[in-house]
Amino acid sequence: MAQRLASPDEDFSAWYNDVVLRADLADYSPVRGCMVIKPYGYELWEGVKGGLDRRFKETGHVNAYFPLFIPMSFLEKESEHVEGFSPQLAVVTHGGGKELEEPLVVRPTSETIIGHMYAQWVQSYRDLPILINQWANVVRWELRTRLFLRTMEFLWQEGHTVHATYEEAQEETLRILDLYADFARSDAAIPVLVGRKSEAEKFPGALASYAIEAMMGDKRALQAGTSHNLGQNFAKAFDVTYLDRNNETQYCWGTSWGVSTRMVGAIIMVHGDAQGLRLPPVIAPIQIVVIPIYKGDDDKRVVMESVTELAKELKDAGLRVHLDSREEYTPGWKFNDWEMRGVPLRLEVGPREVAEGKLTCARRDAGRKSSKKSVSRAGVQDEVKRLLAEIQQSLFDQARAFLDSHVHEARDYEEFKEIVQDGWAYTWWCGSPECEASIQEETKATSRCIPLDQEPGDGRCVHCGAKATERAYFARAY
Repeated sequence: MAQRLASPDEDFSAWYNDVVLRADLADYSPVRGCMVIKPYGYELWEGVKGGLDRRFKETGHVNAYFPLFIPMSFLEKESEHVEGFSPQLAVVTHGGGKELEEPLVVRPTSETIIGHMYAQWVQSYRDLPILINQWANVVRWELRTRLFLRTMEFLWQEGHTVHATYEEAQEETLRILDLYADFARSDAAIPVLVGRKSEAEKFPGALASYAIEAMMGDKRALQAGTSHNLGQNFAKAFDVTYLDRNNETQYCWGTSWGVSTRMVGAIIMVHGDAQGLRLPPVIAPIQIVVIPIYKGDDDKRVVMESVTELAKELKDAGLRVHLDSREEYTPGWKFNDWEMRGVPLRLEVGPREVAEGKLTCARRDAGRKSSKKSVSRAGVQDEVKRLLAEIQQSLFDQARAFLDSHVHEARDYEEFKEIVQDGWAYTWWCGSPECEASIQEETKATSRCIPLDQEPGDGRCVHCGAKATERAYFARAY
């Protein structure tokens, strides 16, 4: 019998690792800090990718691809950028048995090489805007790694756009932020808080950074997606200019934005429970698993004929269905296996169900005993679609209630310190990097975001007492 999962209440970190491995999402690579994404895990990433890619294209973006190797001199052109990334760079110094004339950096992010190309492509205001996204891998030399959450090599999308004005770039930055939030809430069923990052937390070389922040099952924060207004920093570094309508040369305004395989980790940690994964139906690789139950050959023939027809009918209706016809495992073992993998809906079919024209349904979002019910075989397409929609909303509602119950307003620093030990604090803050550094040193909490929709007003910084005009969320984070 397989060893039980670690308890998420007793050791969340061990539980997370157990789920990733036992649900067949990923495995450790022989290269330190890297991972092998297994087919089931990659299908989940494809669900994330599909939901985002559709939204990008609906808003006028197109996909392209840029090189993995970047000349070192490119990174050195933007001083804040290279300073921010230098500890994480992987650098190639030799190729083909010879030392390279110039070292090549293995892509940590692509602002520099894309900026170089945009300088060749943009001549006039007629060439703007350029709205490009790429799906790629990047390498950042992390010291402490964890599957999906932080690995030396990971998969992501990175969008890079250039515009004629600051206003257009800012509009694009916030459009993508809203797009990410919509994906997280609608597809991944993750309630996210949306806001601006602090000066200390913003992307190196950006004018301003914005993020969606999610609460994991252990109440820690995870930055699940970021959108940056780059201002003219990279345009000036790479001479990305255009002739405006008055025939005058102007620097472009840029943005960049990204979501990575870290989103898979977020889905695991937001929705998982003591039995394993719980996947939102919108992005689940398998939405419905059909389990045939029989003993003798006569029962087998009747049941298999019925479930084969059922699976085809549901697939023809556009649903992602798997018929588990493995004979070497018992139905009970299969139930546990698919619960571990987080399939939203399980349909059980035995001789009794066939005779009565019914199916037994088990929902993964609910407890084991309360989730089972009998449904009619007739009109099953409409019923399972209704159930999947209910499950999607149920997972979001559960995560929203969890978030709401663990965010508290801090009235003073003593209360703040108590809150961030096991939740998120919402409080007045002066915005000073020195103040944030002191808070992090004393509590291990960092500012997660400064919400964009907060009520105007002022107060006193929870830490230093200086006048504050904005509130911020603080939490311990991954």
